[in-house]
Amino acid sequence: MIASLFRKSTPFNYTVLIALVAFFYLIFQFSGSERTNDVAGLIEKAFLLGLVFSSLFILNFIVKKNGLSRDNSYAILFFFLFLLFFPSVFDNFNLCVSNFFVLLALRRLVSLQSLKAPKEKIFDASLWIFLAALFHFWAILFIVLVFISILFHVSRDYRNWILPFIAFASAAVVFFLFAFIVDETRIDFVSANIPIDVSIDYFTDSKQNLALSMYAPVVAYFVFIMVTTLPNRPLILQSSYKKIILAFVVGVAVFIVSPFKSNEVLVFTLAPLAIMASTIVETTSSELKREITVGVTAVLAIVSFFMQL
Repeated sequence: MIASLFRKSTPFNYTVLIALVAFFYLIFQFSGSERTNDVAGLIEKAFLLGLVFSSLFILNFIVKKNGLSRDNSYAILFFFLFLLFFPSVFDNFNLCVSNFFVLLALRRLVSLQSLKAPKEKIFDASLWIFLAALFHFWAILFIVLVFISILFHVSRDYRNWILPFIAFASAAVVFFLFAFIVDETRIDFVSANIPIDVSIDYFTDSKQNLALSMYAPVVAYFVFIMVTTLPNRPLILQSSYKKIILAFVVGVAVFIVSPFKSNEVLVFTLAPLAIMASTIVETTSSELKREITVGVTAVLAIVSFFMQL
């Protein structure tokens, strides 16, 4: 029933998803996070909800504009469900902002296949990634995706290889001006997140263990199907799907090397995985299999959400 409901993109589907996101977000804020009654805290929580909505619609734009999905709402449905696995994301300002910037970069990199204004897209994507790194430093690993995209599409022009470095210089100048004029503590924040930490000692939390153990088989299923069926995808879209798979791999790498590790750092894997999941579900010929896939994912996500309140 869930798969059938979101099989088409309609205003009703978007309204349902917006209501569900707001509903679960408010449940978490009232039950699963530290309450705040001050105006600044309320503004921040409202801003975070706006970021979640914005992330959903950027993801929807990516799949629709670049032909990665048919006329359905599966991508944003799965993104919402995957968020429920790690509801603490709803309370992490820096991760939400960083992931939002990464999505903006991914939008530019996927559209690079059209070969329209490639230099602008390379510069924009690089700049968004470096800005994302100011909120979660190891998001900087997504710059690998920029160079891979250049290699896929516009490698012959040497100027394209230089653009990420120009974007880095631009982001650095803006960052230091902001830090020195507005908030010097941001430099300390970035510096504290630079060390690499591959330890897994945070897995002492049984709720995080269980949430991750429910998320892992979902990931394994969708990634395995996507990788094995990639040669059967339309040739014109294969480079885009490869970038989505690589974006997921980079997201996992960010999780592995990040200090202050927790499940919520996996937020960088959610959008690429949602695109893979939507592609798999919409091309499944069996309606029963579609319903089971979406239904099982939804049940696991909701159970994980309420378990962590």
